[in-house]
Amino acid sequence: MNKVILMGRLTRDPDVRYSQGENSMAIARYSLAVDRRFNRGNDDNNTDFINIVAFGKAGEFAEKYLHKGTKVLVTGRIQTGSYVNKDGQKVYTTDVVAEEQEFAESKNASSSDGGSGNYSRNSAPAAADGDFMSIPEGIVEELPFS
Repeated sequence: MNKVILMGRLTRDPDVRYSQGENSMAIARYSLAVDRRFNRGNDDNNTDFINIVAFGKAGEFAEKYLHKGTKVLVTGRIQTGSYVNKDGQKVYTTDVVAEEQEFAESKNASSSDGGSGNYSRNSAPAAADGDFMSIPEGIVEELPFS
């Protein structure tokens, strides 16, 4: 099984190009900064920079909605490849091909605090007594946990 799930922030705006031909397709490439959960004693390298490529509708989504600093959750698969560079040396590549891309924080959180993900209590919806929102009459029977 080849399945990858990553959460991180875009290090740059996606680079989007379109394939040639009758059925052109969007191809978006971007890099995701992913923090490591566990520290192995080396405080210098706690972030990995993962190359992501999104094709078709996923590429169009990246072009329209993803920007530098956006926190996203990407599900996909690892794809390896190689090519010969202009110096005649073989270069190996590893990319994650995005199958799903989701926002990992609200738009307000990413824009109001510079993308740090800290939520302020003032930005939350106003709640009724005791920090709980009141439930309208007649809907209680429909709740699965009542």
